[in-house]
Amino acid sequence: MTSQQRVVVIGGGLAGLRFAQRLGDRAAVTVLGEEPHVPYNRVLLAEVLAGRYAPEVTALPAPGPALRRGVRAVRVDRAERRVHCDDGTVEAYDTLVLATGSNPVLPPLRGLFEPGGRELPDGVHAFRTMDDCLALSAAVRPGVRAVVIGGGLLGVSAARALAARGAQVVLAQQAERLMERQLDADASALLHTHLTALGVEIHTECRTRGLTTAPPAAAGGARSASPASPASPASSGKGRDGGGPRRVTGVEFADGYRLDADLVVITCGVRPRTGLAVAAGLDIGKGKGILVDDRLRTSDPRIHAIGDCAEHAGRVYGLAGPALEQADALAAILTSTAGSPGYTGTRALTRLTLTTAGGPATDGGPATAGGPATGGPLDLAAFGETTPLPGDDVVRLTDATRRTYRKVVVRGDRLVGGVLLGELATVGALARTWEDGEALTDLFHLLTDDGGS
Repeated sequence: MTSQQRVVVIGGGLAGLRFAQRLGDRAAVTVLGEEPHVPYNRVLLAEVLAGRYAPEVTALPAPGPALRRGVRAVRVDRAERRVHCDDGTVEAYDTLVLATGSNPVLPPLRGLFEPGGRELPDGVHAFRTMDDCLALSAAVRPGVRAVVIGGGLLGVSAARALAARGAQVVLAQQAERLMERQLDADASALLHTHLTALGVEIHTECRTRGLTTAPPAAAGGARSASPASPASPASSGKGRDGGGPRRVTGVEFADGYRLDADLVVITCGVRPRTGLAVAAGLDIGKGKGILVDDRLRTSDPRIHAIGDCAEHAGRVYGLAGPALEQADALAAILTSTAGSPGYTGTRALTRLTLTTAGGPATDGGPATAGGPATGGPLDLAAFGETTPLPGDDVVRLTDATRRTYRKVVVRGDRLVGGVLLGELATVGALARTWEDGEALTDLFHLLTDDGGS
């Protein structure tokens, strides 16, 4: 690749900007970013919602003139190698990189949309973009009744953030436990305890059937609590401007219970954003992502895909770590003269810090001695296979006083997964052993604080 090569990146998020930075001046790069905001780190949106960070804190390194903000790609012409944009401009490319990210999943809830419409009721929010975060932040206030639908990583983060702002939060999770994809039953129970101590009301194995809505004037009136509502009534919606003719008033569950709600936050996962790729005739995988090989090429060798929209070896990651690794790998592939080993996959580690309002941010530090019962911070990390197979060995260390929990799964002489809550001093050593596939020699040493120092 030479400095005369034209590289167009569709997507101004974490993956697209990281790739452009890694490529540097070794090509003529143009990044098309649909959002008008300064590029930001999506991982930090929950901290903005909690009021701990100003939006400016989430800004990514300045991308320079390569980024065209507020410009949406609407069509890819593969024959002409051109990208058509919504402002009428056209960008020619020698290499095209799709970093289009993902869209939030909006489940088929009764009352979510009017017949033939696509506008969410006022008070109903996804939680994926900075606009989502700012709109939700403007709506939340002490005493507001907020229902979070979905108890995965994003739902847990949103529920904690809303509770930190003084909202009355109900978290509805269809699965039998919180963060079931990352945590085992014991770790999920500790997380449940922590969120409950922060004032979050949690319902698991709870399927949401629909929303109830009313015109803004009616929604602002007094409402009686439903049988499922707590003793304290929800606050009214008076004084808030609506974005449409309807306003949410409650959430209905499959068992017939109904909760009054001023705000509803939908965190039911994400799906790869592949509309441009489908329209251009690129292959889509079973995981609904854009199929790429070990050189992150799509079915068109001049087009690559990275980040949340890409599907590699049957897997769509949807996490920041793999997106960054793919961006780095693709830059190396395109600029290496000696050949690059390519991208062989990412062994992703999920990490989350839950803190109280006003509490200091932590980065793998210990929880307070009182643990969740005193509302102190809770750190958690999960990697690999946390559910053992027949014949696997499982080692657990639990400290009830400090409310810490460590579990690892061992297969033969290899570490294949683990979960840690409360104290993460050992997570670095465990993750390195897992990533490198090293034979275990002293597992207890790895599990103790000394092993992680």
